[in-house]
Amino acid sequence: MKLAEFDYELPPQLVAQHPAKARGASRLLHLDGRTGALQDLVFAELPRLLDARDALVLNDTRVIKARLHGTKESGGRIELFIERIVASHEAVALMRSSHAPKAGARLKLGDGVAAEVLGREDDLFRLRFAEPVAAVLERCGSLPLPPYITHAPGADDAERYQTVYAEKPGAVAAPTAGLHFDDAMLKKVRETGASISKVTLHVGAGTFQPVRGDIIEEHKMHFERYAVPRQTAAAIRGKRVLAVGTTSLRALETAAATGEPDGETNLFVYPGYRFRVVDRLLTNFHLPRSTLLMLVAAFAGLENIRRAYAHAIEQRYRFLSYGDAMLIERAP
Repeated sequence: MKLAEFDYELPPQLVAQHPAKARGASRLLHLDGRTGALQDLVFAELPRLLDARDALVLNDTRVIKARLHGTKESGGRIELFIERIVASHEAVALMRSSHAPKAGARLKLGDGVAAEVLGREDDLFRLRFAEPVAAVLERCGSLPLPPYITHAPGADDAERYQTVYAEKPGAVAAPTAGLHFDDAMLKKVRETGASISKVTLHVGAGTFQPVRGDIIEEHKMHFERYAVPRQTAAAIRGKRVLAVGTTSLRALETAAATGEPDGETNLFVYPGYRFRVVDRLLTNFHLPRSTLLMLVAAFAGLENIRRAYAHAIEQRYRFLSYGDAMLIERAP
């Protein structure tokens, strides 16, 4: 498939720069992938679309302070975006620098923490820190807001760019479909008879990486850590599975495809993919030409997604991480 098939014109003013005043105050576009029917709702109406047949699956990852600044031995400034922590003292990262450092180069990060460049893995650098990476990030790092959010992260972002059920640190981007839920909404969901279970997928910086080639099948996803607990696998058996976010979907589908309940995944979902687990998907609106747009096109049907996005733009829905939500019923 050609990359151009997943393009559309996104008006810049529809990119949400701040969250809604309250969690759950967003709009909800309901798309039936079987019929193509669209329905304009508000997120507070989600419980009426649920019943005892449904099993919601949330991603309980927690966003870490993954952005670091520092200097090279030459004095040149660098900016790191930690893609994932691979050992207590090691991480792989995207690096912004005037000249890319070579293996063996030494860096000073944050408040002076030493780090060594071990090598390069495609567009990522592998680094060894003198201290545990997680401790350095907590002390010196900043919240890694997506590149299309133009303001510096503030106190409001520290709270709202994190789900209320975030537990396990490791993500460098929020599982944004979950940002719409507060505790009161989770209670209402349970009152419908629907179950709520959790998986973990630590979202990596690859979620922001553009598809560079023209043929989408040639694109390679970055690896991300995932885990599907045994109790979650049991809870969703025989149910109508509603994945809250593309990351929950990828964790569930990876576990089903590989038979491995935890590990690393670089699952790339695009039209033609055969879903094994997920029946319904709650997600936000995604960038043109992105792997996330390809995933929802695979789930709902490409023509359905084109019509739904055209409708959302016409109706002035808010797009991307802090934007509005879609509930998609899977196409046959």
